[in-house]
Amino acid sequence: MYHHFKENVKELRTFLILWGTQSFSSLGSSMTSLALVIWAYEQKGSALTTALLTICSYAPYVIFSIFAGSFIDRKNKKLIMLASDSLAAVCTVLVLILFSTGRLRIWHLYFLNTVNGLMNTLQQPAADVTVSLLTPKKYYQKVSGLRSLSNSFVTVLAPVLSTALLSFAGLRLVILFDLITFFTAFVSLLCFIKIPKIEPDKEQVGESLLESVNGGLTYLKKERGILDLILFLAVINFTASIFNAALPPMMLSRAGGGKIELGMVNTAAGLATLAGSILVTLLPAPKSRVRVILNCLLFSMSTENFILALGRTTPVWCFGSVLGWILIPVMGANMDALLRTKIPVTMQGRVYSARNTLQFFTIPLGYLCGGILIDQVFEPLMAHQAPGSLLLQVFGSGKGSGAALLFFIIGITGALSCLPFRLDRHLWELEETN
Repeated sequence: MYHHFKENVKELRTFLILWGTQSFSSLGSSMTSLALVIWAYEQKGSALTTALLTICSYAPYVIFSIFAGSFIDRKNKKLIMLASDSLAAVCTVLVLILFSTGRLRIWHLYFLNTVNGLMNTLQQPAADVTVSLLTPKKYYQKVSGLRSLSNSFVTVLAPVLSTALLSFAGLRLVILFDLITFFTAFVSLLCFIKIPKIEPDKEQVGESLLESVNGGLTYLKKERGILDLILFLAVINFTASIFNAALPPMMLSRAGGGKIELGMVNTAAGLATLAGSILVTLLPAPKSRVRVILNCLLFSMSTENFILALGRTTPVWCFGSVLGWILIPVMGANMDALLRTKIPVTMQGRVYSARNTLQFFTIPLGYLCGGILIDQVFEPLMAHQAPGSLLLQVFGSGKGSGAALLFFIIGITGALSCLPFRLDRHLWELEETN
Protein backbone atom coordinates (compact mmCIF):
# COMPACT_ATOMS: atom_id res chain seq x y z
CA MET A 1 0.00 0.00 0.00
CA TYR A 2 2.74 2.48 1.00
CA HIS A 3 4.84 1.58 -2.05
CA HIS A 4 1.82 2.13 -4.32
CA PHE A 5 1.10 5.51 -2.69
CA LYS A 6 4.76 6.55 -3.02
CA GLU A 7 4.76 5.62 -6.70
CA ASN A 8 1.58 7.66 -7.30
CA VAL A 9 3.07 10.72 -5.61
CA LYS A 10 6.27 10.41 -7.65
CA GLU A 11 4.39 10.22 -10.95
CA LEU A 12 2.12 13.13 -10.00
CA ARG A 13 4.77 15.27 -8.24
CA THR A 14 4.69 18.23 -10.66
CA PHE A 15 0.91 18.20 -10.84
CA LEU A 16 0.64 18.13 -7.05
CA ILE A 17 2.88 21.21 -6.70
CA LEU A 18 0.84 23.10 -9.28
CA TRP A 19 -2.45 21.91 -7.79
CA GLY A 20 -1.53 22.86 -4.22
CA THR A 21 -0.24 26.36 -4.96
CA GLN A 22 -2.98 27.23 -7.45
CA SER A 23 -5.59 26.06 -4.95
CA PHE A 24 -4.05 28.34 -2.30
CA SER A 25 -4.29 31.25 -4.74
CA SER A 26 -7.90 30.32 -5.53
CA LEU A 27 -8.70 30.53 -1.81
CA GLY A 28 -7.47 34.11 -1.67
CA SER A 29 -9.38 35.08 -4.82
CA SER A 30 -12.61 33.51 -3.54
CA MET A 31 -12.29 35.33 -0.22
CA THR A 32 -11.90 38.66 -2.00
CA SER A 33 -14.81 37.94 -4.34
CA LEU A 34 -17.15 37.11 -1.46
CA ALA A 35 -16.03 40.13 0.55
CA LEU A 36 -16.66 42.42 -2.42
CA VAL A 37 -20.14 40.91 -2.98
CA ILE A 38 -21.01 41.69 0.65
CA TRP A 39 -19.51 45.18 0.33
CA ALA A 40 -21.48 45.86 -2.87
CA TYR A 41 -24.77 44.63 -1.40
CA GLU A 42 -24.27 46.80 1.69
CA GLN A 43 -23.72 49.82 -0.58
CA LYS A 44 -26.85 49.37 -2.72
CA GLY A 45 -29.03 46.65 -1.17
CA SER A 46 -29.82 45.33 -4.65
CA ALA A 47 -29.62 41.77 -5.97
CA LEU A 48 -28.99 43.10 -9.48
CA THR A 49 -25.99 45.10 -8.22
CA THR A 50 -24.26 41.98 -6.91
CA ALA A 51 -25.35 39.87 -9.88
CA LEU A 52 -23.69 42.34 -12.25
CA LEU A 53 -20.34 41.65 -10.58
CA THR A 54 -20.48 38.07 -11.82
CA ILE A 55 -21.95 39.09 -15.17
CA CYS A 56 -18.98 41.37 -15.78
CA SER A 57 -16.62 38.48 -14.97
CA TYR A 58 -18.35 35.93 -17.19
CA ALA A 59 -19.43 38.04 -20.18
CA PRO A 60 -15.91 38.58 -21.65
CA TYR A 61 -14.99 35.01 -20.68
CA VAL A 62 -17.92 33.66 -22.68
CA ILE A 63 -17.55 36.01 -25.64
CA PHE A 64 -13.81 35.64 -26.19
CA SER A 65 -13.13 32.07 -25.00
CA ILE A 66 -13.93 30.60 -28.38
CA PHE A 67 -11.13 32.68 -29.94
CA ALA A 68 -8.51 31.72 -27.33
CA GLY A 69 -8.12 28.05 -28.20
CA SER A 70 -5.71 28.37 -31.10
CA PHE A 71 -3.47 30.72 -29.13
CA ILE A 72 -3.41 28.29 -26.19
CA ASP A 73 -2.69 25.23 -28.33
CA ARG A 74 0.22 26.98 -30.07
CA LYS A 75 1.82 29.01 -27.29
CA ASN A 76 3.65 28.34 -24.03
CA LYS A 77 1.03 27.38 -21.43
CA LYS A 78 3.23 28.45 -18.55
CA LEU A 79 3.74 31.97 -19.89
CA ILE A 80 0.02 32.31 -20.57
CA MET A 81 -0.83 31.35 -16.98
CA LEU A 82 1.85 33.63 -15.49
CA ALA A 83 0.77 36.64 -17.56
CA SER A 84 -2.94 36.10 -16.91
CA ASP A 85 -2.49 35.68 -13.17
CA SER A 86 -0.23 38.75 -12.99
CA LEU A 87 -2.75 41.04 -14.67
CA ALA A 88 -5.49 39.69 -12.40
CA ALA A 89 -3.27 40.53 -9.41
CA VAL A 90 -2.83 44.08 -10.71
CA CYS A 91 -6.63 44.44 -10.66
CA THR A 92 -6.66 43.29 -7.03
CA VAL A 93 -4.00 45.85 -6.14
CA LEU A 94 -6.12 48.58 -7.75
CA VAL A 95 -9.10 47.56 -5.64
CA LEU A 96 -6.92 47.79 -2.53
CA ILE A 97 -5.67 51.26 -3.47
CA LEU A 98 -9.15 52.57 -4.29
CA PHE A 99 -10.63 51.18 -1.09
CA SER A 100 -7.78 52.46 1.07
CA THR A 101 -8.20 55.97 -0.33
CA GLY A 102 -11.99 55.91 0.04
CA ARG A 103 -12.55 56.10 -3.72
CA LEU A 104 -13.84 52.58 -4.43
CA ARG A 105 -17.14 52.59 -6.33
CA ILE A 106 -19.34 49.85 -7.72
CA TRP A 107 -18.45 50.73 -11.31
CA HIS A 108 -14.76 50.21 -10.50
CA LEU A 109 -15.55 46.62 -9.56
CA TYR A 110 -17.55 46.11 -12.75
CA PHE A 111 -14.61 47.30 -14.85
CA LEU A 112 -11.97 45.31 -12.97
CA ASN A 113 -14.13 42.17 -13.00
CA THR A 114 -14.38 42.54 -16.78
CA VAL A 115 -10.58 42.64 -17.03
CA ASN A 116 -10.34 39.58 -14.77
CA GLY A 117 -12.82 37.80 -17.01
CA LEU A 118 -10.63 38.50 -20.02
CA MET A 119 -7.59 37.08 -18.22
CA ASN A 120 -9.53 33.98 -17.21
CA THR A 121 -10.36 33.46 -20.89
CA LEU A 122 -6.74 32.41 -21.39
CA GLN A 123 -5.81 31.16 -17.94
CA GLN A 124 -8.45 28.49 -17.41
CA PRO A 125 -8.15 26.60 -20.73
CA ALA A 126 -4.34 26.79 -20.44
CA ALA A 127 -4.57 25.29 -16.95
CA ASP A 128 -6.91 22.55 -18.18
CA VAL A 129 -4.52 21.54 -20.95
CA THR A 130 -1.60 21.71 -18.51
CA VAL A 131 -3.30 19.18 -16.23
CA SER A 132 -3.59 16.78 -19.16
CA LEU A 133 0.09 17.26 -20.01
CA LEU A 134 1.24 16.64 -16.43
CA THR A 135 -1.03 13.68 -15.70
CA PRO A 136 -0.80 10.07 -16.93
CA LYS A 137 -4.13 8.96 -18.38
CA LYS A 138 -4.67 6.33 -15.67
CA TYR A 139 -4.88 9.10 -13.05
CA TYR A 140 -7.51 11.26 -14.78
CA GLN A 141 -10.34 10.44 -12.39
CA LYS A 142 -8.15 10.76 -9.30
CA VAL A 143 -6.76 14.08 -10.50
CA SER A 144 -10.27 15.33 -11.22
CA GLY A 145 -11.24 14.27 -7.72
CA LEU A 146 -8.24 16.10 -6.24
CA ARG A 147 -9.13 19.29 -8.10
CA SER A 148 -12.68 18.99 -6.84
CA LEU A 149 -11.30 18.34 -3.36
CA SER A 150 -9.31 21.57 -3.39
CA ASN A 151 -12.33 23.46 -4.71
CA SER A 152 -14.29 22.04 -1.81
CA PHE A 153 -11.72 23.24 0.71
CA VAL A 154 -11.90 26.67 -0.89
CA THR A 155 -15.70 26.63 -0.66
CA VAL A 156 -15.50 25.67 3.01
CA LEU A 157 -12.72 28.02 4.07
CA ALA A 158 -13.41 31.08 1.90
CA PRO A 159 -16.71 32.15 3.54
CA VAL A 160 -15.40 31.42 7.05
CA LEU A 161 -12.09 33.23 6.62
CA SER A 162 -13.54 36.02 4.50
CA THR A 163 -16.39 36.89 6.87
CA ALA A 164 -14.06 36.57 9.88
CA LEU A 165 -11.42 38.89 8.43
CA LEU A 166 -14.09 41.23 7.09
CA SER A 167 -15.78 41.50 10.47
CA PHE A 168 -12.67 41.91 12.60
CA ALA A 169 -10.11 43.53 10.29
CA GLY A 170 -11.99 44.85 7.27
CA LEU A 171 -11.76 44.46 3.51
CA ARG A 172 -8.14 45.60 3.35
CA LEU A 173 -6.78 42.53 5.14
CA VAL A 174 -8.84 40.18 2.96
CA ILE A 175 -7.27 41.68 -0.16
CA LEU A 176 -3.75 41.54 1.32
CA PHE A 177 -4.19 37.84 2.04
CA ASP A 178 -5.32 37.36 -1.57
CA LEU A 179 -2.12 38.99 -2.81
CA ILE A 180 0.02 36.74 -0.59
CA THR A 181 -1.65 33.64 -2.08
CA PHE A 182 -1.08 34.98 -5.61
CA PHE A 183 2.63 35.55 -4.94
CA THR A 184 3.02 32.00 -3.60
CA ALA A 185 1.39 30.46 -6.68
CA PHE A 186 3.30 32.73 -9.08
CA VAL A 187 6.73 31.87 -7.67
CA SER A 188 5.90 28.17 -7.60
CA LEU A 189 4.76 28.13 -11.23
CA LEU A 190 7.72 30.24 -12.36
CA CYS A 191 10.44 28.30 -10.56
CA PHE A 192 9.26 24.75 -9.93
CA ILE A 193 6.81 23.75 -12.67
CA LYS A 194 8.03 22.47 -16.02
CA ILE A 195 5.23 21.94 -18.52
CA PRO A 196 5.97 19.57 -21.45
CA LYS A 197 5.77 21.11 -24.90
CA ILE A 198 3.57 19.59 -27.58
CA GLU A 199 3.71 20.07 -31.31
CA PRO A 200 0.53 21.43 -32.89
CA ASP A 201 -1.48 19.33 -35.34
CA LYS A 202 -0.42 19.56 -38.97
CA GLU A 203 -3.84 21.02 -39.75
CA GLN A 204 -3.26 23.76 -37.19
CA VAL A 205 0.02 25.03 -38.68
CA GLY A 206 -0.75 28.17 -40.65
CA GLU A 207 -4.39 28.27 -39.54
CA SER A 208 -6.05 31.66 -39.34
CA LEU A 209 -7.99 32.67 -36.22
CA LEU A 210 -11.36 31.89 -37.79
CA GLU A 211 -10.09 28.55 -39.12
CA SER A 212 -8.92 27.65 -35.63
CA VAL A 213 -12.29 28.56 -34.11
CA ASN A 214 -13.97 26.48 -36.77
CA GLY A 215 -11.65 23.58 -35.92
CA GLY A 216 -12.92 23.41 -32.35
CA LEU A 217 -16.56 23.75 -33.40
CA THR A 218 -16.15 21.18 -36.19
CA TYR A 219 -14.78 18.67 -33.69
CA LEU A 220 -17.82 19.20 -31.47
CA LYS A 221 -20.18 18.81 -34.44
CA LYS A 222 -18.61 15.44 -35.21
CA GLU A 223 -18.65 14.37 -31.55
CA ARG A 224 -22.36 14.95 -30.98
CA GLY A 225 -22.28 13.18 -27.62
CA ILE A 226 -19.78 15.70 -26.21
CA LEU A 227 -21.70 18.60 -27.78
CA ASP A 228 -25.01 17.47 -26.29
CA LEU A 229 -23.37 16.98 -22.90
CA ILE A 230 -22.02 20.55 -23.06
CA LEU A 231 -25.46 21.90 -24.01
CA PHE A 232 -27.00 19.99 -21.11
CA LEU A 233 -24.53 21.65 -18.74
CA ALA A 234 -25.40 25.02 -20.32
CA VAL A 235 -29.05 24.50 -19.36
CA ILE A 236 -28.06 23.51 -15.83
CA ASN A 237 -25.72 26.52 -15.55
CA PHE A 238 -28.58 28.88 -16.41
CA THR A 239 -30.69 27.56 -13.54
CA ALA A 240 -27.73 27.37 -11.16
CA SER A 241 -26.68 30.96 -11.88
CA ILE A 242 -30.17 32.23 -11.08
CA PHE A 243 -29.80 30.34 -7.81
CA ASN A 244 -26.39 31.91 -7.14
CA ALA A 245 -27.75 35.40 -7.89
CA ALA A 246 -30.65 34.87 -5.45
CA LEU A 247 -28.76 33.26 -2.56
CA PRO A 248 -26.82 36.27 -1.12
CA PRO A 249 -29.83 38.65 -1.23
CA MET A 250 -32.09 36.07 0.40
CA MET A 251 -29.62 35.11 3.12
CA LEU A 252 -28.58 38.70 3.85
CA SER A 253 -32.12 40.14 4.00
CA ARG A 254 -34.46 37.36 5.15
CA ALA A 255 -35.58 37.04 8.77
CA GLY A 256 -33.07 34.79 10.52
CA GLY A 257 -30.40 35.47 7.91
CA GLY A 258 -27.28 37.62 7.77
CA LYS A 259 -23.56 37.53 6.99
CA ILE A 260 -22.88 34.70 9.42
CA GLU A 261 -25.82 32.67 8.15
CA LEU A 262 -24.71 33.15 4.54
CA GLY A 263 -21.24 31.98 5.55
CA MET A 264 -22.70 28.92 7.29
CA VAL A 265 -24.74 27.91 4.24
CA ASN A 266 -21.69 28.34 1.99
CA THR A 267 -19.62 26.38 4.46
CA ALA A 268 -22.18 23.56 4.46
CA ALA A 269 -21.94 23.47 0.66
CA GLY A 270 -18.16 23.31 0.94
CA LEU A 271 -18.24 20.47 3.45
CA ALA A 272 -20.64 18.56 1.21
CA THR A 273 -18.40 18.99 -1.83
CA LEU A 274 -15.43 18.01 0.32
CA ALA A 275 -17.14 14.74 1.22
CA GLY A 276 -18.11 14.16 -2.39
CA SER A 277 -14.58 14.90 -3.58
CA ILE A 278 -13.07 12.38 -1.18
CA LEU A 279 -15.65 9.85 -2.30
CA VAL A 280 -14.95 10.23 -6.03
CA THR A 281 -11.18 10.14 -5.44
CA LEU A 282 -11.51 6.73 -3.79
CA LEU A 283 -14.14 5.23 -6.11
CA PRO A 284 -13.20 3.18 -9.18
CA ALA A 285 -14.33 4.33 -12.61
CA PRO A 286 -18.08 3.69 -13.06
CA LYS A 287 -19.48 1.55 -15.84
CA SER A 288 -21.42 4.52 -17.19
CA ARG A 289 -20.04 8.02 -16.67
CA VAL A 290 -22.97 9.55 -18.55
CA ARG A 291 -25.50 7.93 -16.22
CA VAL A 292 -23.57 9.20 -13.18
CA ILE A 293 -23.52 12.76 -14.57
CA LEU A 294 -27.25 12.81 -15.31
CA ASN A 295 -28.31 11.23 -12.00
CA CYS A 296 -26.10 13.50 -9.89
CA LEU A 297 -27.51 16.67 -11.45
CA LEU A 298 -31.10 15.44 -11.21
CA PHE A 299 -30.64 14.75 -7.48
CA SER A 300 -29.02 18.13 -6.88
CA MET A 301 -31.68 20.10 -8.73
CA SER A 302 -34.51 18.19 -7.04
CA THR A 303 -33.45 18.87 -3.46
CA GLU A 304 -31.59 22.05 -2.53
CA ASN A 305 -33.81 24.63 -4.23
CA PHE A 306 -36.98 23.38 -2.54
CA ILE A 307 -35.43 23.12 0.92
CA LEU A 308 -33.97 26.64 0.73
CA ALA A 309 -37.31 27.96 -0.54
CA LEU A 310 -39.41 26.39 2.21
CA GLY A 311 -36.92 26.46 5.09
CA ARG A 312 -37.01 29.16 7.76
CA THR A 313 -33.91 28.37 9.85
CA THR A 314 -30.18 28.14 9.23
CA PRO A 315 -29.90 24.38 10.04
CA VAL A 316 -32.57 23.60 7.43
CA TRP A 317 -30.89 25.81 4.85
CA CYS A 318 -27.55 24.12 5.58
CA PHE A 319 -29.13 20.69 5.17
CA GLY A 320 -30.50 21.71 1.79
CA SER A 321 -27.08 23.00 0.79
CA VAL A 322 -25.49 19.65 1.70
CA LEU A 323 -27.97 17.70 -0.44
CA GLY A 324 -27.50 20.06 -3.36
CA TRP A 325 -23.72 19.90 -3.41
CA ILE A 326 -22.61 16.48 -2.17
CA LEU A 327 -22.82 14.80 -5.59
CA ILE A 328 -21.52 17.72 -7.67
CA PRO A 329 -17.85 16.59 -7.33
CA VAL A 330 -18.85 13.12 -8.52
CA MET A 331 -20.52 14.68 -11.55
CA GLY A 332 -17.60 17.02 -12.23
CA ALA A 333 -14.91 14.34 -11.98
CA ASN A 334 -16.73 12.04 -14.37
CA MET A 335 -17.34 14.89 -16.80
CA ASP A 336 -13.68 15.91 -16.64
CA ALA A 337 -12.39 12.35 -17.12
CA LEU A 338 -14.78 11.79 -20.02
CA LEU A 339 -13.59 14.89 -21.88
CA ARG A 340 -9.87 14.30 -21.24
CA THR A 341 -10.21 10.73 -22.46
CA LYS A 342 -12.12 11.59 -25.62
CA ILE A 343 -10.43 14.83 -26.78
CA PRO A 344 -6.87 14.59 -28.19
CA VAL A 345 -4.45 16.72 -26.16
CA THR A 346 -3.41 18.68 -29.27
CA MET A 347 -7.06 19.71 -29.71
CA GLN A 348 -7.92 20.39 -26.10
CA GLY A 349 -7.17 24.13 -26.10
CA ARG A 350 -9.49 24.77 -29.06
CA VAL A 351 -12.20 22.37 -27.90
CA TYR A 352 -12.14 23.53 -24.26
CA SER A 353 -12.33 27.14 -25.42
CA ALA A 354 -15.32 26.36 -27.63
CA ARG A 355 -16.78 24.40 -24.71
CA ASN A 356 -16.36 27.38 -22.39
CA THR A 357 -18.34 29.64 -24.71
CA LEU A 358 -21.13 27.13 -25.33
CA GLN A 359 -21.39 25.81 -21.78
CA PHE A 360 -20.95 29.04 -19.84
CA PHE A 361 -22.76 31.64 -21.96
CA THR A 362 -25.90 30.96 -19.92
CA ILE A 363 -24.22 31.98 -16.65
CA PRO A 364 -24.25 35.78 -17.17
CA LEU A 365 -27.77 35.45 -18.59
CA GLY A 366 -28.84 33.55 -15.48
CA TYR A 367 -27.30 36.10 -13.12
CA LEU A 368 -28.97 38.95 -15.03
CA CYS A 369 -32.33 37.20 -14.99
CA GLY A 370 -31.94 36.34 -11.30
CA GLY A 371 -31.14 39.92 -10.31
CA ILE A 372 -33.99 41.38 -12.35
CA LEU A 373 -36.52 38.76 -11.24
CA ILE A 374 -35.76 39.34 -7.55
CA ASP A 375 -35.69 43.15 -7.64
CA GLN A 376 -38.44 43.75 -10.19
CA VAL A 377 -40.78 40.77 -9.98
CA PHE A 378 -40.71 38.46 -6.97
CA GLU A 379 -39.89 40.86 -4.13
CA PRO A 380 -42.57 43.36 -5.28
CA LEU A 381 -45.00 40.46 -5.77
CA MET A 382 -44.52 39.21 -2.22
CA ALA A 383 -44.61 42.75 -0.79
CA HIS A 384 -48.09 43.28 -2.25
CA GLN A 385 -49.60 40.02 -1.02
CA ALA A 386 -52.63 40.32 1.23
CA PRO A 387 -52.06 39.22 4.85
CA GLY A 388 -52.73 35.51 5.23
CA SER A 389 -52.32 34.73 1.52
CA LEU A 390 -51.08 31.29 0.50
CA LEU A 391 -47.75 32.62 -0.79
CA LEU A 392 -47.04 34.39 2.51
CA GLN A 393 -47.93 31.26 4.46
CA VAL A 394 -45.61 29.08 2.37
CA PHE A 395 -42.66 31.42 1.79
CA GLY A 396 -42.93 33.89 4.66
CA SER A 397 -43.17 37.66 4.63
CA GLY A 398 -40.68 40.51 4.49
CA LYS A 399 -37.67 41.06 2.29
CA GLY A 400 -36.15 37.82 1.05
CA SER A 401 -39.46 35.99 0.65
CA GLY A 402 -39.46 36.84 -3.07
CA ALA A 403 -36.09 35.12 -3.47
CA ALA A 404 -37.51 32.09 -1.64
CA LEU A 405 -40.38 31.91 -4.13
CA LEU A 406 -37.85 32.13 -6.97
CA PHE A 407 -35.91 29.20 -5.47
CA PHE A 408 -39.07 27.09 -5.56
CA ILE A 409 -39.69 27.90 -9.23
CA ILE A 410 -36.11 27.22 -10.35
CA GLY A 411 -36.23 23.95 -8.40
CA ILE A 412 -39.09 22.78 -10.61
CA THR A 413 -37.40 24.13 -13.74
CA GLY A 414 -34.04 22.56 -12.90
CA ALA A 415 -35.46 19.12 -12.19
CA LEU A 416 -37.55 19.10 -15.36
CA SER A 417 -34.59 20.24 -17.49
CA CYS A 418 -32.66 17.09 -16.56
CA LEU A 419 -35.27 14.69 -17.90
CA PRO A 420 -35.12 15.25 -21.71
CA PHE A 421 -31.38 14.57 -21.85
CA ARG A 422 -31.92 11.07 -20.45
CA LEU A 423 -33.52 10.27 -23.82
CA ASP A 424 -30.65 11.71 -25.88
CA ARG A 425 -29.18 8.79 -27.85
CA HIS A 426 -26.00 10.77 -28.66
CA LEU A 427 -25.06 10.83 -24.97
CA TRP A 428 -25.36 7.09 -24.64
CA GLU A 429 -23.42 6.58 -27.90
CA LEU A 430 -20.64 8.67 -26.32
CA GLU A 431 -20.61 6.25 -23.40
CA GLU A 432 -20.42 3.26 -25.71
CA THR A 433 -17.43 4.68 -27.62
CA ASN A 434 -15.55 5.85 -24.49
